[in-house]
Amino acid sequence: MVAGARCIALKVDTLHSEKLRYKSSLCRYNISSSILRTAACNRRHVSVFAKYEANNRNGISSSNSNGDAPMEARLKVCEWQSSCAILNSQLQLRAKEAEAGPDSKALVRSDSAESDHSVCSKDVLQLPRPLSITDYSAFPKHGSQLRVAYQGVPGAYSEAAAGKAYPGCEPVPCDQFEAAFQAVELWVADRAVLPVENSLGGSIHRNYDLLLRHRLHIVGEVQLRVHHCLMALPGTRKEDLRRVISHPQALAQCEHTISKLVGLKVIREGVDDTAGAAQMVAENDLRDTAAIASSRAAEIYGMDIIADGIQDDASNVTRFLILAREPIIPGVDRPFKTSIVFAQNEGTGILFKVLAAFAFRDISLTKIESRPQRNRPLRVVDDSNLGTAKYFEYLFYIDFEASLADPRAQNALAELQEFTNYLRVLGSYPMDISPPIDSLDSS
Repeated sequence: MVAGARCIALKVDTLHSEKLRYKSSLCRYNISSSILRTAACNRRHVSVFAKYEANNRNGISSSNSNGDAPMEARLKVCEWQSSCAILNSQLQLRAKEAEAGPDSKALVRSDSAESDHSVCSKDVLQLPRPLSITDYSAFPKHGSQLRVAYQGVPGAYSEAAAGKAYPGCEPVPCDQFEAAFQAVELWVADRAVLPVENSLGGSIHRNYDLLLRHRLHIVGEVQLRVHHCLMALPGTRKEDLRRVISHPQALAQCEHTISKLVGLKVIREGVDDTAGAAQMVAENDLRDTAAIASSRAAEIYGMDIIADGIQDDASNVTRFLILAREPIIPGVDRPFKTSIVFAQNEGTGILFKVLAAFAFRDISLTKIESRPQRNRPLRVVDDSNLGTAKYFEYLFYIDFEASLADPRAQNALAELQEFTNYLRVLGSYPMDISPPIDSLDSS
């Protein structure tokens, strides 16, 4: 009897153990199936995200027009990974419950809850702040919190132009023009304000070349009246000056006046920007050197103004372009200007045909600028009668007064494509029809 009872009890324990082992296996199977179903549902998003990352490493853009597909895939992958982590923790918890038996379920869950609470309380301050909808909202068109890059140091005319374009903005000084382009491309700044031409000194070719090299869009323009001042350290006299430093454009704009003030023997030396010249004189205590810059630069760096308004022509105006990562939508509700660059086909009278496409539609051209092509600087022409000749290959920059929303401009560009082998729209933007303010007023 006793032996039979022991045998029955042993069989019952064995059956109970087999039942618990079966429940544990079934639990693993169900949760694993859930993970596989989640992975199957998100396999498309994972592949899209993986393709997007691979294209980024190869320098290929794979986003659609609004850029939502890569972000959607990334969010789906994150959701998939979170789901897998949650299911995996549930698998481990249920496995422990199945092995320990029903009496210890509450104890295991209690320990797990206490452990999770301690981890959360320890790491809650280290988690990044969740992004709100305002973090993805569009930047303000004007006013506060808009970061605007410019070339130079505080007190430069470009800083004054940035203040006119976006009053109350946060100026971001850059040491070179290309650094301002890169600041916008790398999201360090929201806009860039850069000079492209001056009424006395002409075009600034460096920025025209950078417009072609970078993929920023022109979204506006600013015209600023330039007011130059000759400044030096306190106590310096004109007779003590041996050198005048400033930006080459500023030196050219004040050439005749400087010759009358300090004579022809004074050395002219070019530096990166006007305000930087004033900063150099002040920081190095250069008693024999004067700088040409704005009155705001004299105030910032503690300089005395020897002569005010020394530009050769009182109507000295500089035109600045406003650059952004995304173009604006052109309209017809106000005067617009469009900037393009193109390379013409080989042939006779091609440039005339290009310009005629605008003339026949009563579209006014405000600027035309030519720059040699860097990758194809020369074109070889073989004429049996005249021999072999070489000509420069040029890129042409054109500004015309019309919006891309205007059918006349659309038809002109369509005709332009017949005579060009390269055509790019740099931007269609509102014209600055306000009177050019003085740099004194913008400071």
